[in-house]
Amino acid sequence: MSRSRYRDPLTKDLFEWQPPKVAVGYGDEVTGRGRLDNRIARLIGQALRDARDDGQSRAAVAKMMSAYLGRPISEPMLNKWSSEGSEEHRIPLDAFVALVEATGVKDLLGFVPGMFGLTVIESEYAELIEERLLDDHIEEMQARKHVLAARRKARR
Repeated sequence: MSRSRYRDPLTKDLFEWQPPKVAVGYGDEVTGRGRLDNRIARLIGQALRDARDDGQSRAAVAKMMSAYLGRPISEPMLNKWSSEGSEEHRIPLDAFVALVEATGVKDLLGFVPGMFGLTVIESEYAELIEERLLDDHIEEMQARKHVLAARRKARR
């Protein structure tokens, strides 16, 4: 009997582990290339598809956005904002924030910073990064201290 045929279902496969997603945002496979307004429309369309996959209809998203903003947002508005062919209809910034709030799709937030070489991370990782930066700085200062001590000893 081959071992590969009978695998213990309670034993975890070490090669299946994936690190947690630290950065927030969609990749280039979603936004693609081209004009900025088209890329934003693709981004909104993907977020609405992701929300639909989580059980939220566009009508429900529009209703939540309306409540958040205190002004009417309709399903046809969402359709126009997510359409690359609708050049005169672009999502306002406050509606973009409401879209993130209504859908819970935080990957939308990584798009603009990504255009400038920046990354949006979950806040739980910020302290970890700061701690690592402090460790690096301490190591650098200790190395500098050792160099100065060695010079001082060499002069004696």
